[in-house]
Amino acid sequence: PDAHPRHPQPPDIPESWGSLDLAESPDFSSYYYGTNDTSLDYDAAPCRNHFCPLFQRVAPPFLAATCAAAALGTGALLVALVKRPQTWRWPQSRALVAQLALGTALFAALLPALAAGVGRGWHSGAGPCRLTHLLWHWSLFAQALLVASGSCGTAWARWDRRSRRLAAALWALALLLAAPAALVSGVAGGTACVRRGVGILAPAYLLHLSVCLCLLLLLPAGLLLAALAVPRVRASWAAGAGLSWLFLGLWAPYGAGLAGEFLLEARLLEPTCGSFERFDFALGLSEGLGVLHCGLGPLAL
Repeated sequence: PDAHPRHPQPPDIPESWGSLDLAESPDFSSYYYGTNDTSLDYDAAPCRNHFCPLFQRVAPPFLAATCAAAALGTGALLVALVKRPQTWRWPQSRALVAQLALGTALFAALLPALAAGVGRGWHSGAGPCRLTHLLWHWSLFAQALLVASGSCGTAWARWDRRSRRLAAALWALALLLAAPAALVSGVAGGTACVRRGVGILAPAYLLHLSVCLCLLLLLPAGLLLAALAVPRVRASWAAGAGLSWLFLGLWAPYGAGLAGEFLLEARLLEPTCGSFERFDFALGLSEGLGVLHCGLGPLAL
């Protein structure tokens, strides 16, 4: 579609207004796919969101290029882990870096399918769509937990029974936290694998949003405060743990964007045509910034 209709909210908008949330794509903004549906006429001219055609042109090549960069960077990182094992010590130990590389590889492996879905439409059904979102968020949450654990102690100084139990627990916890993402995603219109196919106030989405805000916003803020107050955390930063913070720094704006989306969709902020379009561009850029972690992260490590 060449535009996405928006309608300013009059006082008598029905509760089913949240059904517009289905007009979205899995990547970047909630409103990447437009619709020509004119049945939702609230006596106002439809808003035309210019982000939709821009996204459909830019997203596929961007995701493809990022996937290629991630493959090269992760491959180089794995070679460095194998060829120079003696150089990897706490806080950037081999055990931690190898798991971060695994998370990056899992994330990057999903990019070709998402790029194809944006460019040609999603035709694989709801099951693969939900699985894609589950794996996408599993990799994100696992990397966030690994970065946090590597910044707060010496658990990854050696690969022993204790660190193996910690690794299993973190990956299992990340998978559990990613489950709501699969529950709230779905297929809209038969050709769009949407990030959120439920209302903004649905319990499952509120749970998913809470998890994202905790891991992408509150966790970095807490670690930053800990680095200022706890000498051991400052020591890990001085020794190089701050490089892994690139992941959290790239994804924090997206967490803030999700909070803004909630405020707009829950009508806690005034939903106007201009505010929705500006929000779409901001959220799209923030998620694009986060996606870059899979290409930049391995090189930084």
